[in-house]
Amino acid sequence: SSGINAEWPLRPGTFADQNGDNSPITNNPVVNVFGNGKGLALAINTAQFGRTFQDRSHIFQVLPRLPGMAGRKIHNLNVRGQRGNIVQNYPSVEYDFVPDKITMTTDDLVHVQWAGINTNVPGRAGEGKDQTDRNNLLEMSGDPDTSYPFNLADAPWIKNIASVTEPKASGLDIAVALASSGYFCGKDGSSGTCPAGLSLDGNTREDLQKQLDNAPASYFGHVIRFKAPGQVYYLCTRNNNFTNRSQKGMIYITPPKSKN
Repeated sequence: SSGINAEWPLRPGTFADQNGDNSPITNNPVVNVFGNGKGLALAINTAQFGRTFQDRSHIFQVLPRLPGMAGRKIHNLNVRGQRGNIVQNYPSVEYDFVPDKITMTTDDLVHVQWAGINTNVPGRAGEGKDQTDRNNLLEMSGDPDTSYPFNLADAPWIKNIASVTEPKASGLDIAVALASSGYFCGKDGSSGTCPAGLSLDGNTREDLQKQLDNAPASYFGHVIRFKAPGQVYYLCTRNNNFTNRSQKGMIYITPPKSKN
């Protein structure tokens, strides 16, 4: 691979097939750390050096702020943990929003996003298709103990949110996208930023599976601003298991801090 895309190339020499016979490593190379020609050897075996037993490498992009983000604090609302119960996941954890409690002002922004895979260890406890991560976010129809979502069109927060990354999206468009993990880009195609065939009302693909099995495992989400103070209690419908695991959270929105 040459990189994530043409604008994000990886360094030359990242992969063996880019080096040919000019390998940058040798067996037990001596490094002249003392500066007098007498160095120390590194314990490198070229037959083993390139092997990967547990690939824990990650690639992520740091994107420039859009004009509407200038000077604003951005809270990162993400998902931690992995598929499985507490025993299977130890020392990691089960799915949960992180942070699960945010206090922010109307001057702040919150980026709702998550990452997942379709290749978890087989047989792990969880909802939906085996080996898959899926997440979504819906406003709850009561306090944090309710564990039941609003109908999206009735959710109070749709009147109080706007997207900085998709300024033409309505509050309902945002709610539909977050509830479907991006499978639907919005309610319909009227906003101009959501193709009708990918929207809830105009969808031309297979129906969204009820446990999100055919939704994306990872989702860029929205950078959201709140228009007025208030609070939002939310949950993930797939992973908030009523008996043994909770995936819920809350956002408290306060007035702007005094400039004095």
